[in-house]
Amino acid sequence: MNRRVVITGVGAICALGGNARATWAGMREGRSAIAPLAGFEDQDMRAKVAAQVRDFDPVAHFDAKKLILLDRVSQFALVAAREAVAQSGLDFTQADLRQRSACVVGTGTGGEVTNDECSRRLYGEGNPRLHPLSIVRRMMSAPASQVSIEFGITGPSFAVSSACASSNHAFAQAFSLVRAGVADVALAGGTEACLTLGVLRAWEAMRVLSDDTCRPFCKQRRGLVLGEGAGMLVLEDFDHARERGAEILAEFAGAGMSADAGDIVLPSDVGAARAIGAALKDAQLEPADVDYINAHGTATPANDPTETRAIHAALGEHARHVAVSSTKSVHGHALGAAGALEVVAALGALRESVVPPTANFLDPDPECDLDYVPNTAREMPVRAVLSNAFAFGGLNAVVALKRAP
Repeated sequence: MNRRVVITGVGAICALGGNARATWAGMREGRSAIAPLAGFEDQDMRAKVAAQVRDFDPVAHFDAKKLILLDRVSQFALVAAREAVAQSGLDFTQADLRQRSACVVGTGTGGEVTNDECSRRLYGEGNPRLHPLSIVRRMMSAPASQVSIEFGITGPSFAVSSACASSNHAFAQAFSLVRAGVADVALAGGTEACLTLGVLRAWEAMRVLSDDTCRPFCKQRRGLVLGEGAGMLVLEDFDHARERGAEILAEFAGAGMSADAGDIVLPSDVGAARAIGAALKDAQLEPADVDYINAHGTATPANDPTETRAIHAALGEHARHVAVSSTKSVHGHALGAAGALEVVAALGALRESVVPPTANFLDPDPECDLDYVPNTAREMPVRAVLSNAFAFGGLNAVVALKRAP
């Protein structure tokens, strides 16, 4: 069995807004949500900016009994999942649907807010008594578990953690489950709530954070900017979606994965190119079929030229004709949720024939010689899109989407 897989729902929350529509609008407009870091005014932080989800009130989304079980990372996942399911029109009160559905959620760091609270209480206050629900709030699989509980999904449900490639790996696994007939529907995506003191200090120590803003592929880039949020898709068997009259947003055409098996930090253009090539092959696409690539585009010295070389290697001569942009320039690098937010850009480009820009762009880096759609969105035909995710540890995952059939 090798079924066609389509997308029938999308949900998101990030610094750009509390839903997928607001997220895409910010991407399309090139409107940066990167701002001075808030909430750490009593700390001498070298991290000066971040893409934070501000004015998020958990009480507006969850009752007190539910909220006590949820770290911020699970809260984001549930908000995005609810939006995606609502758009899909699926009715999870049907037992057959629950049994024939899957749930795969990626996260790079898991319940860091809970982890930070536990550490503060244990080491800062010397209090050995931690909250009895600390483990179920902070575990990496908590978002997947909470989403499956929310909708009563009893098919395969699990977490994926591969640093910045977590979301794309989650999409790839969910896609495989639906394509193979293991499930008719899969709720998949990624979530991250990593802006805690401990995580920020750890990233500061790596000396890869920008102190002004995020400028991918730009000569003046100074590093990445951390973000947070979640994105979720409803993936569905094409025939299943068509039979129930669902609106099809796009076709999930394929996925490619690879490992550099080299340096734990430095990326490899060879490994990244293999993942891009694998996604093209899986989606039965030629390089010339691809009109837009949503790049990993972290604005670090190492990633951007390496990714540029990988795109050249995988697409050959067509690399010079494809539009490439990084929306991390507006929503920051949400680590394990990055790919889940960036698939919103891929969908928007396909559905509206508009490529979102690489914002904050000044002068091109001579080592980055592709068309990065600087600062202003571009109206153009978009038939197929790739979305790249290349993680620390050399873990690569690329997804391919096509216009709705």
